[in-house]
Amino acid sequence: MDVELGQFDSRGGEWLRGEGRRSDIVISSRVRLARNLAGFPFLGRASEVQRQEIVDRLQPCLDHLELAPQTFYVDLEDTDRMLRRFLVERHLISRELESSKGPRAVAFGSDEVAAVMVNEEDHLRLQVIRASLALDETYRLASELDRELERMVEFAASSRFGYLTACPTNVGTGLRASVMMHLPALVHLKQIERVFRSAQRTGLTVRGFYGEGTMASGDLYQISNQITLGKSEESILDSLQRMLPRILEYEDKCRDELSTRGRTKLEDKCHRALAILRAARSLTSEEAMTYLSAVRLGVVMKILTDVALPRVNELFVLTQPAHLQKMEGRALEPDDRDVRRATFVRQTLS
Repeated sequence: MDVELGQFDSRGGEWLRGEGRRSDIVISSRVRLARNLAGFPFLGRASEVQRQEIVDRLQPCLDHLELAPQTFYVDLEDTDRMLRRFLVERHLISRELESSKGPRAVAFGSDEVAAVMVNEEDHLRLQVIRASLALDETYRLASELDRELERMVEFAASSRFGYLTACPTNVGTGLRASVMMHLPALVHLKQIERVFRSAQRTGLTVRGFYGEGTMASGDLYQISNQITLGKSEESILDSLQRMLPRILEYEDKCRDELSTRGRTKLEDKCHRALAILRAARSLTSEEAMTYLSAVRLGVVMKILTDVALPRVNELFVLTQPAHLQKMEGRALEPDDRDVRRATFVRQTLS
């Protein structure tokens, strides 16, 4: 069904709820599956007519899925750029799908746990995001969604290579698993490069808040697998889950060092960040993310006791440009967005 997205303006998805295993560091776990329909060319070779046929073939299937108590469907070709950016900021569609042309769509559940993109790089990108460190449960839900769709359509696959995808690195399982982690202590003590090097040695990659091609913001990083060809789903998940305890241990040690060697400075940083957010009349996006990172660290380290972790998590998303403009109901110039952002943050954290 089509959707009016007003109900999403002032709240985050389920994956931002700040509960679960290692939620002090791990924001969310995500599994994404790339699939293509048998009988259609990859999108790089598909005509406009074929792209529309793919959308038309998949829409009734997506309407049939039970992604949550309510399933929403958005025809992205007929939406304005602000709405598409809004969906990017909520991690419901990729930047590539937002900026591409022609027939394309997304279906997602009202809790924003599951989303299915149509005509991104592949015909289908199935995505499940859960709060905290929950890769096994996230993969189970993604697999159930995958099987349900495969009962309705035939996927392009090879007995030798597995699922066939537009990018060779996705051939096989088509699986990308990732976790979003808040690593402020590693950044502060200039140890984050250790994470990058360790990840690369084990076939993993580190990306920014919005995934591939984005810079880290708010000390938030996504760690994911790079290659699926020749690997089973279990081995991909296992390699990621073997690496995560090391990263968690690095961050824990750095937090302990910050606390024991400079507790007063750490407390000052966290309280100062909260004071600025509660008083500022203008905040750039970068400033907001930086101060929110310090506040989040203060909350999980019990330095700040009057701020709720889920609300801080939500503010990482709700203070993004498209969200502010959607709340305002109109396009805003950058300076006006900074004023609106500061007002919203003050009201939220007061």
